[in-house]
Amino acid sequence: MLKVRKVVIPVAGLGTRLLPASKAIPKEMMPVVDKPVIQYVIEESIAAGIKEIILVTRSGKSAIEDHFDSNYELEKELARKNKLDVLAMIQHIVPFDVSIVSVRQHEAKGLGHAVSCAASLIGDEPFAVILPDVLINNSGQQGVDLARMVAAFECDLAPQIMVGDVPLEDVQLYGIVDCGGVQPKSGSSVAIKRLVEKPSQEQAPSTMAVIGRYILPARIMALLAEGKAGAGGEIQLTDAIDALLLEQQVQAYRMQGASYDCGDKLGYVKANIAYGLQHDEIGADLNLFLKTLG
Repeated sequence: MLKVRKVVIPVAGLGTRLLPASKAIPKEMMPVVDKPVIQYVIEESIAAGIKEIILVTRSGKSAIEDHFDSNYELEKELARKNKLDVLAMIQHIVPFDVSIVSVRQHEAKGLGHAVSCAASLIGDEPFAVILPDVLINNSGQQGVDLARMVAAFECDLAPQIMVGDVPLEDVQLYGIVDCGGVQPKSGSSVAIKRLVEKPSQEQAPSTMAVIGRYILPARIMALLAEGKAGAGGEIQLTDAIDALLLEQQVQAYRMQGASYDCGDKLGYVKANIAYGLQHDEIGADLNLFLKTLG
């Protein structure tokens, strides 16, 4: 049985939607409560059983790699001050059996191009793709959606694309799936007929939008290499998935959790509130504060 052991996380974006905050700080390092966005995403990957994390990066993003590396001076100072709980927390951000490696995307040529930059590290294995802008909050649920997507793929080898319902007036902001009128139940998958990138309300085949989580076969790398530039002159992952649909079934997995677009100012603030309310240290006080706002 093919196992999903690797994830590709494209982190080479400029973060223009979060300017000026992201001018000098990678958007993936923006904190949600007390952890950077990228840490939540990697924790999600680990919870899904993934052991090899591939960051597709560029110049100016070294803070991401530094965050997951050891910091001798900080660790020594925390030990000297007997702050052993904090020391343990920063020493175990990533388990010892999980590896993180980086490859460079030298040109900003789209999501498909970013994914293809990891082709040599993927080889002939299936893999996950996670967009780090998007957090999936599975608090209070059994397991994470990504783990269920992995299980669905490993069961019948059908590639999985996470989807969620969006308002009709927002469909032009997303890739929309056409499942032939069938609505997948929460936590389950159905076959996709086609993908429509950012349709008008009149052209949208559904309101089920691609959320930013994929489980894909190694074959997608060859399709990306063969593909031509699409929308915006970029190599689009959606185009490669459309080509894959001609060869095999691809399924839409409907998420159970809540999603937050942390590359957007409002989505980022919503994520801080949602995760803040769940936080052991500040949740109760934050709840009381929000009530004072009326």
